[in-house]
Amino acid sequence: MADLSNFPITNRWPARNPDVIQLYSLATPNGVKISIALEELGLPYEAHLISFDTVDQKSPEFVSLNPNGRIPAIIDPNGPDGKPIGLFESGAILIYLAEKTGKLIPADAAGRYETIAWVMFQMGGVGPMFGQFGHFFKYAAAKVANNSYPVERYRDEAKRLLGVLEERLASRQWIMGDEYTIADIATFPWVRGVDVFYGGKDVLELEKFPAVMDWVERAYARPASQKGWKVPSKD
Repeated sequence: MADLSNFPITNRWPARNPDVIQLYSLATPNGVKISIALEELGLPYEAHLISFDTVDQKSPEFVSLNPNGRIPAIIDPNGPDGKPIGLFESGAILIYLAEKTGKLIPADAAGRYETIAWVMFQMGGVGPMFGQFGHFFKYAAAKVANNSYPVERYRDEAKRLLGVLEERLASRQWIMGDEYTIADIATFPWVRGVDVFYGGKDVLELEKFPAVMDWVERAYARPASQKGWKVPSKD
């Protein structure tokens, strides 16, 4: 049985089975990336709910695994050289899991780097910009009621990024072509989430991006997406 005692987070969220990947997350656009990937890869894992309601992500135990205090994070008891490893940042975790299994990423070097580039496009563009749009449009609407600039700024940038995706997907099934990869898993939860979590469908005029919306439907229809979208459960 793996020894995870060097990870303080396990004191607050004990591992029921320390021999499988421990996922610390919440069912948000960032969080579900990892549960969806784990489901796609068929890797056994144990999910621990990190609740924003009780600010779990800022607790000393969670910060001991992710100093930035953001979900998701994992512990893999079977890391490099067979030793446990803790990881944070969803993009880094996706790349790690893909390389660990040799799946969800092209085998050739050029395809691998192109896939990683699209993961970084999500990490540096889609995630932050969609997140800021959602914050000002939904959660801080009252604070900016007399100042439309924040919503307009992030709305316009979100639409620009959707345009980039629309062009990429106009003649492709997936971001990398015929192969479903971590680039798709990194990105589609944010596009779907901008409506599901933020109610921004009309404001962002998502109907003007038909290739993107068809791609989101294909990605979400996958069994792994259906299951991973609800992990960890709040029940």
